[in-house]
Amino acid sequence: MQQVKLNYKKQAIICRVGEQEIYGVAFIPQPRRRTPLAIFAHELGANHNSGVPYAEMLAESGVAAYTFDFRGGSATSRSDGSTDSMSVMTEAEDICAVLDAAKSWDFVDSDRIVLFGASQGGAASAIAAARRQDEICALMLLYPALVTYEAVHETYNSLDDVPEEFWVGDLIHVGRRFVSDSWDYDIFADMPGFKKPVLLLHGDEDEVIDISYSEQAAGAYPDCEFHVIHGAGHGFRDARFDEAAGYICNFLRAHGLLPD
Repeated sequence: MQQVKLNYKKQAIICRVGEQEIYGVAFIPQPRRRTPLAIFAHELGANHNSGVPYAEMLAESGVAAYTFDFRGGSATSRSDGSTDSMSVMTEAEDICAVLDAAKSWDFVDSDRIVLFGASQGGAASAIAAARRQDEICALMLLYPALVTYEAVHETYNSLDDVPEEFWVGDLIHVGRRFVSDSWDYDIFADMPGFKKPVLLLHGDEDEVIDISYSEQAAGAYPDCEFHVIHGAGHGFRDARFDEAAGYICNFLRAHGLLPD
């Protein structure tokens, strides 16, 4: 039987990190009441719009969603901050700030908050989840960029070799902090200590982040559901989006976060 799609409303909400603002949009199922919340963290060089298809799908299913721009996350970010001051660690800080704010929103069940990230936003979500495990109930990762530690050490022999500013491909201009913040941090070391449920999705034709990193993560997390999206690259579109959405809904339903 086809699931009935619920109505939802969109609401711009500003969160804060110190003196800086984070811009985001909440997708709130109607009628307005306290529901689970998924906090979506976007890819490197993207903005909150990349999470909109997932946020709409979740809101129509009865789960609130919030998708936001990282500070300095891209040239199109509506949040404060410069790309030259951004790193995966500042992104994890942003996620924690959103988590803190979301607990007070009148449409959120603060005991049922899920972190949900894609690519570098997935890596940042994994870091935030490790820091705030007791405040979330699950973690969902799409083609997460878990390559950071290995990549920076393959590129630079020491921190002294890292330039003050540089381009990541032709995607985004960043500063030295992009490397220095995570120089000594191995994300895989934190995974065995994260005991909450994890959903991990990755395409087997991803040429940006090799699927082997997700395979390693699936073995490191104690409670991980891992699915390969066959034929998908770095991002899920059309039929692959529908497949990913199905896994997401089934995962949330299995853990009591989505209405039957």
